[in-house]
Amino acid sequence: MVWTVLAGLLGVTVASGAVLGAALGLTGFAILHFFADGGTQLGVQAVWNVFNDFTLTAIPLFILLGDILVVSGLAGDVYKAMAPVFARMRGGLLHTNIAVCTVFGAVSGSSISVAALAGSVAYPELTKRGYDRAAVVGSLAGGGTLGLLIPPSLSLLIYGAITETSVGRLFLAGVVPGLAAAMLFMAWIWWSAGRNPALAPEEAPAMRLGRALVGMLRIWPLLLLIAAVLGTLFAGIATPTEAAGAGVAAAVLVGAVFGSLTLAKLGEALMSTVKTFAVIAVVFMGAIILAQSISVLGLPQQLLRTVSDLGIPPLAMLALVVLIYLGLGCLFDGLSMMIMTLPVVFPLLTGLGYDPVWLGVVVTIMIEVGMLTPPVGMNLFVLVGISGNSISLGDAARAALPYWFALMALVAIMVAVPGLATGLPDLVMGKR
Repeated sequence: MVWTVLAGLLGVTVASGAVLGAALGLTGFAILHFFADGGTQLGVQAVWNVFNDFTLTAIPLFILLGDILVVSGLAGDVYKAMAPVFARMRGGLLHTNIAVCTVFGAVSGSSISVAALAGSVAYPELTKRGYDRAAVVGSLAGGGTLGLLIPPSLSLLIYGAITETSVGRLFLAGVVPGLAAAMLFMAWIWWSAGRNPALAPEEAPAMRLGRALVGMLRIWPLLLLIAAVLGTLFAGIATPTEAAGAGVAAAVLVGAVFGSLTLAKLGEALMSTVKTFAVIAVVFMGAIILAQSISVLGLPQQLLRTVSDLGIPPLAMLALVVLIYLGLGCLFDGLSMMIMTLPVVFPLLTGLGYDPVWLGVVVTIMIEVGMLTPPVGMNLFVLVGISGNSISLGDAARAALPYWFALMALVAIMVAVPGLATGLPDLVMGKR
């Protein structure tokens, strides 16, 4: 009965066109009122408790860090410094797109920010050199997803806040899978450029490798940012919130000294951050209320008992959850999808024996898949806009499809080798 009411209310409120956060919150309040003896105050208390969590403060700070990088113009210098190294490979500067997105992902926790940051520099440069436009957009859309996996990651941060999982462990868990995803992307570029050389025209005689590597020293300001954020966090010197604050301070300094950051541009970045966080916060608030209603009624435990009674193997249940995420990725943006589903998915899968840190990385990868899935794939929209609509959404989606498959392959690899995510946290922070 409760499950029917829950699904029905959620379906009606979402279909009504209500803001997703409002739809989630109204459903949660209705469940609390009618099935928990009018305990709507429990939802209000849950929101108060979560939004007073010190860790949550890191979310707007990481968003601001990425926005400062965008407005300060540091992206162009980093791209020019890295391009000569990767231009030597088959596929040329398409590899640079992936490498630059990997570096940007280490200072910005947002997939959209990374895609926009790299795309604003790479797209005009590569199309001018004769690279296939769709191939450029596909590589940037795929590379942009690394912003959610390589720490600091907004999705892993929110996952940690909702599930009370160690954010430090989650950030460490994202490192190896993030690098593995970048390698899979580069492998596809290398193979596809071999099959169709027209995707990436031959560059001028490459700069000597030694000189190219020396040229990469110009990215040291960005390395300073990475040290300010990840260095302080992994060294145990700072909490995620303190590391984010240090990163913002370093970004302002680096942007002003080495970029074109001004007070006006800083104000622009602040306004962009406020708008972005407001959207996330509304969805987050609604999801907390819904999660509280689900928790109070013990619905996850009921679902777990049902699964146990039916004898569904853990691997089959994981596959079902992945299929659900694939479907939701066509309808919702990634973070909304995660916040909406975690109240049920987390207790269900951890109750079946899956490691919560490992699960956080898998959920993040599924969010990345959603960023490449039309009609809501946000990375695709961002890059179609950067291309001046010279590439259609359909062409962008087709070009990003190999990267979609690469991410799904990464999920399969992580199922076979869980240590890909849990190994580094256990090595650095010790086994729990």
